[in-house]
Amino acid sequence: MSRFSILLGGDIRLTPRLLAQVAGTRAIAADSGMRHADALGLAPELWLGDFDSVPEDMSEAFPEVAREVFPIEKDKTDGELAIDAALHLGATSLILVGAFGGARPDHAHLHLAQAVHLAETGIPTLLSSGSQEGRLLVTGERHAFDLEDGTLFSILAFTDLSGLTVEGAKWPLRAVDVPFGSSLVLSNVVRGELTVTLRQGRALLLADFFADEKV
Repeated sequence: MSRFSILLGGDIRLTPRLLAQVAGTRAIAADSGMRHADALGLAPELWLGDFDSVPEDMSEAFPEVAREVFPIEKDKTDGELAIDAALHLGATSLILVGAFGGARPDHAHLHLAQAVHLAETGIPTLLSSGSQEGRLLVTGERHAFDLEDGTLFSILAFTDLSGLTVEGAKWPLRAVDVPFGSSLVLSNVVRGELTVTLRQGRALLLADFFADEKV
């Protein structure tokens, strides 16, 4: 297996969990995502993008890293280009680091949708900022999550959901149908060992490690 970390432009929070997840992975930096490399202990083998968000001092700081420069006006984001490059290099699973937040909420939405698409094509994908973490709920599987008791989590639905079961939570669910746009699956809390099963639909589980419990 070949596991790649894709360094994106969103903010990150260094945590032991995030550092353990990226340890030993190959890395590709997308534009300003290169700023995360040193802190994560990663040496990207490729740095690509249009470099419109890269300050000059950063551009000069990594002369040894191979680069691919793209025009600003293009039909793919820098992050999508980095994912394509990783797949071309044989990636079998991905970690999208810095996938949340930042100045571009449209990019954050795209990263969520990309994770769903990638997982459905056989590429398991984790999204993380250190503060938040997203994982696809593959239909027909019982997912067990290594989340501490008290962790706030939501299920982000991209379609109607059928047969959703949530165990080990403050508000458990048993084989319920959730219409698209419902808030039923937002702001739950881990109570014990969290497991989730989804019979039909597209959704991600989003864990928030530093949110105060307000539910």
